[in-house]
Amino acid sequence: MAEPVPPPPPTDVLNDPVVQQAISRYQLGLPRLPTAGRTGELLGRGTGSSLEFQEYREYVPGDDLRHVDWGAYARSDALMVRLFREEISPRTEIIVDGSISMTTQNGVKQQLALQLTSLFAQLTGRLGGAPAIHLLNSMHPPLRLDLNSLGKARRFSFDGTESLSELLNQSALTLKPQSIRIVISDFLFPHDPDQLVKRLASRASALWLVQVLADWEWDPQPTSGRRLIDIESLHHADMIVSQSAIQTYKERLSRLRESLLVATRRAHASFVALTAEDGLEQVCRNELTASGLLRPV
Repeated sequence: MAEPVPPPPPTDVLNDPVVQQAISRYQLGLPRLPTAGRTGELLGRGTGSSLEFQEYREYVPGDDLRHVDWGAYARSDALMVRLFREEISPRTEIIVDGSISMTTQNGVKQQLALQLTSLFAQLTGRLGGAPAIHLLNSMHPPLRLDLNSLGKARRFSFDGTESLSELLNQSALTLKPQSIRIVISDFLFPHDPDQLVKRLASRASALWLVQVLADWEWDPQPTSGRRLIDIESLHHADMIVSQSAIQTYKERLSRLRESLLVATRRAHASFVALTAEDGLEQVCRNELTASGLLRPV
């Protein structure tokens, strides 16, 4: 039976009705202060200047003297400073895998990736933030979009051949400190999950990894003799996709997913895996809500 062909990605992902419906139903799943104001409403994992006390540490030259606990100094003769959980003026950076592999399966992965980007960006905008979107395609340096230009995202090709890991190694991707980082990718490129997550989590307030795979990538089926082509390198091989080959592939995919899960837990980050054919409405209702990335309004 032939696979159904999904509709093409919307021309304007900002006004996509499916995205707009999700915006009306969900908010970003970020921790909030009990008495939140207009600014500093969101809390990060680091330390900063919010009013919520976190811990003490010894004073080092350059520390803000306003945070010195003079009472503790009088009692113990030890100069200590109070550390507070940082306030986030919701600075969000969305990193979108614009490689050719995201266009497989009739573009269904690309469609969901763009819808997720639009959803996260617009929810951030509703909190008063100005999200930055990094589209990792063939352009160098990587293309950076803001919320206003996101509606033109379909004009930019998903034609990248360098992976996120390679761009980080080249220092081609510049990320701002204390930002909420959301990475949308299939993660089907050579990388060390632990090292990749460490680099992405470095100096971030929060890190979310969102893996988008097509149904066939999750559960490939045996086929007769077929030419398989690497969509990015164009290398090909003539082979039969046997049940044995599929089992080997599934084991490797499972190890990759488990490694990403372990690495994100170590970094106090979040990882969620999605099936592109499920569509935005279903993944919001199920995986993204269950993982805490979204909350129902």
